[in-house]
Amino acid sequence: MNPSGSGSAWQQKVGGLAAFYLAAAYLVSMPYFLLFVKYQEVVDPAEKVALLVRHQGSMTAMYLVTYVVFGIVLAVLVPALHRRLKDGAPLLAMVATAVGGLWAVVLVASGMIFNAGVAAVAGLQGSSPAQAVLMWQSIEPVAQGLGGAGGELLGGLWVVLVSVAGLRGRVLPKAVNWLGVAIGVAGVLSVVPALRDLAYGFGVLQMVWFVWVGIAML
Repeated sequence: MNPSGSGSAWQQKVGGLAAFYLAAAYLVSMPYFLLFVKYQEVVDPAEKVALLVRHQGSMTAMYLVTYVVFGIVLAVLVPALHRRLKDGAPLLAMVATAVGGLWAVVLVASGMIFNAGVAAVAGLQGSSPAQAVLMWQSIEPVAQGLGGAGGELLGGLWVVLVSVAGLRGRVLPKAVNWLGVAIGVAGVLSVVPALRDLAYGFGVLQMVWFVWVGIAML
């Protein structure tokens, strides 16, 4: 048996499973944030803190699953895709890997900052609600900015680069690569304030893309 060939096959399978996890994380998080907690709809700072404290357990768990663990699992998928793409489009694959790795790091950082901030705010809210609000107003922009609240620049750019490399090297199904180009462009454009809602389409369609990529890698 060729050890390198065996290792490559194993890495592709692990990468495929990682892609499935990423899709599942989207599937779980979207209903939770948009329908159950509705955090994005709350504008008043005091109401935000009250909501965070009320849902502290579930919010902490959800940020752990969809940011911290998501970033770690993404760091498994990124090199697996690099190995698949590097022969057909080496430069694009290298840049995609760098961007994907950076995206993974900031997602983990976002989740850890958010969860640590929620714990601190919850501990302060009972004794000093005003200070808790001020603390959260300092923490939230950092966590949300790293997490892509200002637009899915890193995620969109990574998907575009992976998909273009796939087209250049004729790796992965052609349809999934073109879907990835469209998704990635939407993510990049979502940094424009007037096009911010494209981030929702990016999330929904990237879930489909992850599943398709996972199937192809397995």
